[in-house]
Amino acid sequence: MRNQLRIGTRASLLAVTQSTWVKIQIESTCPGTQVELVKITTKGDRILDVPLAKVGGKGLFVKEIEDALLAGAIDLAVHSMKDVPTELPEGLHIGIIPARETPCDAFLSTRYASVEELPTGACIGTSSLRRKAQLATLRPDLTILDLRGNVDTRLRKLEEGEFDAIILAGAGLHRLGKTDKITTLLTPEQMLPAIGQGALGIELRETDTELLAGLQFLHHRATAVTVAAERAFLLRLEGGCQVPIGAHATLSGDQITLTGLIAAVDGSIVLKEHITGSAREAAALGTALAESLLSKGGKAILDAVYCTGS
Repeated sequence: MRNQLRIGTRASLLAVTQSTWVKIQIESTCPGTQVELVKITTKGDRILDVPLAKVGGKGLFVKEIEDALLAGAIDLAVHSMKDVPTELPEGLHIGIIPARETPCDAFLSTRYASVEELPTGACIGTSSLRRKAQLATLRPDLTILDLRGNVDTRLRKLEEGEFDAIILAGAGLHRLGKTDKITTLLTPEQMLPAIGQGALGIELRETDTELLAGLQFLHHRATAVTVAAERAFLLRLEGGCQVPIGAHATLSGDQITLTGLIAAVDGSIVLKEHITGSAREAAALGTALAESLLSKGGKAILDAVYCTGS
């Protein structure tokens, strides 16, 4: 391993916390290596007054970091996998995927114990079309409002009474040491997670084979296999992280089970199926599941989303 490494990361508290965890793992496993964090502001971080789904484009939280990687300004990048587009710039790859945190969404409220307990007309906040669509199916009587900002900003808005409840990724709250803020975790059956939610990805230059070998101790096969199935599903749907698509894969022995979802933003249509097969066929299973949902009305749903930009 090299004596010095530079990790590119978003400047948000969660991103820095995630990258700091990687830094600690490297420095403790490779005592002769010093790791520096290089904080980079992305387009998604700069635009805070517009719902992400209306900003458009893919890679809102990774492009500037990837540019720095290609330019040699950093040696590796740490991303939340749910932010990473399925198609990467030439010369880069996600070489390492550590063990996944919980993939589940978290329900947070200062007054109510669950989504079911919210009164009619209650205001619930989320910036995700995937969450909005599934909430609209679970509770069509709720008022679903956009919620942007970092985790602390979102928690403050909840605590100040701006929302009756909010939905955040459970993994981020766990990593920030804010598990006590979670009222309950929503099961994948209640709300299917985003593709790659809870997983980190370490992006490298393809030519850095020695660095890739040195970081293998961080790689977690089961997480990599399940994320590969989910991302193949997303790739076939040509979706980004801001469309009403969800997927969640689990591994049992050598068998992988993948559940996928395409939904209308208003929750009026929800297409959901699962597929099971060999872990060796993870990507093929993701593609097959996407084809099935597209043929059953998913294409029309996604066309409508892309045309309206909502």
